[in-house]
Amino acid sequence: MPIYSYTVKNSEGKTKTDIVQAQSPDALVERLQGEGLFVVKIRLAMEKSVLQGDKKGSEFRFDHGKCKIEDLLVFSRQLATMLEAGVTMLRSLDVIMSQIQSKELFMAVTRIHDDIEQGSSLSSSLAKHPKIFNQFWISLAEVGEASGTMPLVLNKLAEHVEQDAAFQSAIISAMVYPMILCVVCIGAVIFFALVVGPKFEAVFKAMHAELPLMTQCLLGFFNFIQHYLLLIIGAGFGAFFMLKTYFSTPLGTLHFEKIMYRLPIIGDITRLIVVERFAAQMSILIESGVPILYALEITEKLVNNKTCGLVVAQVREGVREGKGMADALMEAGFFPMMAVQMIKVGEETGELGKMLKHVAEFYQRNVEAFMKRFGALIEPFMLVFMASIIGTIVISIFLPLFKLGQGAHIH
Repeated sequence: MPIYSYTVKNSEGKTKTDIVQAQSPDALVERLQGEGLFVVKIRLAMEKSVLQGDKKGSEFRFDHGKCKIEDLLVFSRQLATMLEAGVTMLRSLDVIMSQIQSKELFMAVTRIHDDIEQGSSLSSSLAKHPKIFNQFWISLAEVGEASGTMPLVLNKLAEHVEQDAAFQSAIISAMVYPMILCVVCIGAVIFFALVVGPKFEAVFKAMHAELPLMTQCLLGFFNFIQHYLLLIIGAGFGAFFMLKTYFSTPLGTLHFEKIMYRLPIIGDITRLIVVERFAAQMSILIESGVPILYALEITEKLVNNKTCGLVVAQVREGVREGKGMADALMEAGFFPMMAVQMIKVGEETGELGKMLKHVAEFYQRNVEAFMKRFGALIEPFMLVFMASIIGTIVISIFLPLFKLGQGAHIH
């Protein structure tokens, strides 16, 4: 059956937009009116739906619910390509909607289409969905509308989203394997403590064996885990949520970032990631024609780092007072000197946007190279660490048996 998007008002005058499967528009109107709703608009969204197995027919099979960065990349690329080809905005959105794999993005684009159809601009329509389209998208859309270069702006946006997705993927990929090994190691220790340890302890007691100190310590550790495992897990989760709650506050976030920046190696790479994000966002905004003060204001909100946000606010005030951006960055003392000097050259040559792009690319390559080296170094270290833990457990358990065997052989 076809999929329709509809807009209705309830008895309290509140507006609701949703998607639903129905035999025909008339059947849908009848159903909605039967629920006491006033129908504002109904529009065909898809010719037919694919049901989720045996689930209710009102549910459609999207690949996923939430909007991912990959979904935004495809959306921006498709929209830019179709607008460049001369397709109208409404027709472009119609075509894109039939290919969207995220339910959340589909709902948002459906409403954006309706808003534009009623006379709204793309930027104001995007602004109604801040969870999906942040201020970066909205500002670039405003620039594209004002300058008549929407396809060019959307292509720049797509390039930024693509680079950001690849950058995040490189960082995550380098961290996945060490995390898996860590979880496996903890699981193995818990398995030995709950299953293997008690059986060998019973054997040792039955044989009245004199246990080496290493074995006594290990069995004592296993007993502790057996008796207090739930308490340990509960305390761990409790501490995690307490810290998470505190670190989610503005003051807590600053403290957390301060700790991160002071850590050896990790602090430096964290700073470079933040610098890369700042430079990448600023380069896109400035190359698209956004005034530098407004670009700094947008980046301050989007850089996703409280410490850097405060630095950017300080830089923005300096620029407002007439200083160059590089001079204001140097005074703040957060950015690496090489980045500051490259930005200074960009200001002097009138190529600030391009130079910021070079800064972003340079630090992105640095971070990616570090993450590859980190992954290559941490994997053998984790394997050796796991082997040491498991080996110590095995030796501690079997050592008394070896001694008992030697004693029996002597007798």
